[in-house]
Amino acid sequence: MSMKQNARDFFEACETGKGWDVCKQWCTGGATFSAQADALGDVNTLAGYADWMQGLLVPLPDGRYELKSFAVDEDRGNVTAAAVFHGTHTVDAGNGAPTGKSAAADYVYVMDFDGDKISHMTKIWNDGHTLKQLGWA
Repeated sequence: MSMKQNARDFFEACETGKGWDVCKQWCTGGATFSAQADALGDVNTLAGYADWMQGLLVPLPDGRYELKSFAVDEDRGNVTAAAVFHGTHTVDAGNGAPTGKSAAADYVYVMDFDGDKISHMTKIWNDGHTLKQLGWA
C-alpha cells in the first residue's frame, strides 16, 4: 500500500468513529499524537486520538467531514489532510443536555510516516472556537 492510500484509509476510519481497533492497521504500534488544543491536552498517542474521535460522535451522531485538500509530501514523508468537521449536539453523552447547536470546524491532519505506516500525527484545530459553536464553552 502507498503512503497516500494508507493515510486516506486511516483518515476515513478515524473521522467516521471506527476507533483504534480499526485505525491501528495503518499505524505503527507506538504512533504518537500532538495538538495545541486544550480539548486534546491529555491525548498523546494516535490510539488515544482515534478513540477520542469515536467518543466525540456520541454527542454529535451526525458528525461528518468535508475533505478540502489531501496532499502527499514524499520528500518529508508525510500526508496532509485539510477538512471541515460538521456536527450537531443532539445526544446527552454525560456532557450535559443537548444544546442543539452545530459546529463547522476547520482542521488539518499532518500524518508522518515510517515506511508505509503512520508514526505520528499532528492535528491543527481551534478547539475553543468549536466548543463555543456547540455551546460547550
